[in-house]
Amino acid sequence: MSQAAEGEIVHFDNVGLRYGTDREVLSDLSFTLYPGSFYFLTGASGAGKTSLLKLLYLALRPSRGMVRMFGADAITLPREQMPALRRRIGVVFQDFRLVQHLSAFDNVALPLRVAGVPERDIEKPVADMLEWVGLTDRIAARPATLSGGEQQRVAIARAVIGRPEILVADEPTGNVDPDMAIKLLRLFEALNRLGTTVVVATHDVHLLKKVPESLIMRLDKGRLSDPTGALRYPPRRSAVPAGDRP
Repeated sequence: MSQAAEGEIVHFDNVGLRYGTDREVLSDLSFTLYPGSFYFLTGASGAGKTSLLKLLYLALRPSRGMVRMFGADAITLPREQMPALRRRIGVVFQDFRLVQHLSAFDNVALPLRVAGVPERDIEKPVADMLEWVGLTDRIAARPATLSGGEQQRVAIARAVIGRPEILVADEPTGNVDPDMAIKLLRLFEALNRLGTTVVVATHDVHLLKKVPESLIMRLDKGRLSDPTGALRYPPRRSAVPAGDRP
């Protein structure tokens, strides 16, 4: 078994995943993610990107191998400890998955309410987060009245309201126009500069050049390649501009 790197936040060792008795959809995945890193996960449709992300946000357990998250063995972790681990991970889905009968404010507040945060401690951080994503004027709007880009920004705000240590985004720009895709990417960059590890799955090769310090993990038929040293080296650090703080 490979030696985990110091300061890791996620470590996969020889991980494989299969559904039922079919062949493996992911094979021999070994990599380390570091705090404060920005990764693009790319590959053709059907390469296994969504399956790998589900392993990262603990929606699936691998068929073989070892997964360590925040220093804990995520495979053998007792069921009652899993919710606390998941709260350290934010997830942004391509199809938004907003609660349709709730306002933008209440969608973003939902994770805090589920975690038992007192109502008096919810209003300001949720309002601040919606301001950060540029939706102060849409705070009372329900998802059906929001554009695709607005819904995705609500989804991002909901994913990060709990200040996760990792943000996992599955094709977050797939349902928006190119200008909005860049705006969403800038939000991920700002969050990354605050110290959050960001993993963005995308098939859009043009996005890969928009974050110069990002590292690229490329999936091909369920196996990873390493065009930028993403699997071997910790990221370079950068200062946190005051204007990036939500």
